[in-house]
Amino acid sequence: MNPANTSQADTCPFHGGSIQIADVPPLDPGVYSLTPDEAKFFKAVTGIDDDEKLRAHILLTQEKAYKVAPYPCIYCFTFVRMGITKLPVYQDIIGMGRERPHAVFLDLGSCFCVDSRRVAFDGFPAHNIISSDIKKGDHLSTTEFLELSHFLFRTSKDTWAGHFIPGDALDPEMLSVAPIVRGSKVGSPPDLSTLTSLNPLRGHCSVIYASCFLHLFTEEQQLHLGRALAGLLSPEPGSLICGIQISKKEKGEVRTTFGNSVHTLFCHSSESWTELWDGTVFQKGEVEVRTSTNEILFMGQVLDILIWSVKRL
Repeated sequence: MNPANTSQADTCPFHGGSIQIADVPPLDPGVYSLTPDEAKFFKAVTGIDDDEKLRAHILLTQEKAYKVAPYPCIYCFTFVRMGITKLPVYQDIIGMGRERPHAVFLDLGSCFCVDSRRVAFDGFPAHNIISSDIKKGDHLSTTEFLELSHFLFRTSKDTWAGHFIPGDALDPEMLSVAPIVRGSKVGSPPDLSTLTSLNPLRGHCSVIYASCFLHLFTEEQQLHLGRALAGLLSPEPGSLICGIQISKKEKGEVRTTFGNSVHTLFCHSSESWTELWDGTVFQKGEVEVRTSTNEILFMGQVLDILIWSVKRL
């Protein structure tokens, strides 16, 4: 649909189904902004040094994406924010990529793979990075997000060594719950270029990053996904599951608006999120959970944001 047309509803593909967005708001170029660090990164990876030309390129990427996936994160340019760099464990992530043999980084709910590109830029080997997001739906072809990523970063499958695995995280053929790998480290990971599912990664992921992702699911589904991700995590001490998401001071529902649509999300508190991982998904004392919260203004709504990490001990 034409992003300037707000007269009709849109159906967006979603893990486990779809969501209806009524009267999709038109894009507003005035929302665009980059911090100095973001501008430096995008200039370096795109080769576009001129501020106005870079702005035009990112706006064109946004326009292309909004036609097939009119999400709030695309409207508000959240996709350029590289939230992973805000994590307290960010340098630990880069250190594992540089120092741990066969370290695998999984970016779940990756959209245009911007966080994957950033960790590669900072030193994590690109050939050991896997990005994953929803696959074919009413609007998205199987490779739509990958193609948009290549357009944004001006790359191709020949110049970007990272991997993209499309699929629904709730589909057991894509990601199923398996026993947590404990004890000695597992062998070398499979050939990442051949994977069509995340399941062969069991016990091989040094870092699993899930940003603005888990809060899209019900409480029961979040627990299911936590257990599924735990099965992918390497048993080596220091291995991480981490991310950023909307939270609540006491766990429960949060209503968010976009256009004329109201969406209800189930959001954990710092306390309930810690309890989910330390004592429910993992055995008590098996991991260290760290959380911090802050408030942001998102499309006129004040939201609590949870920044979190789960580290194998």
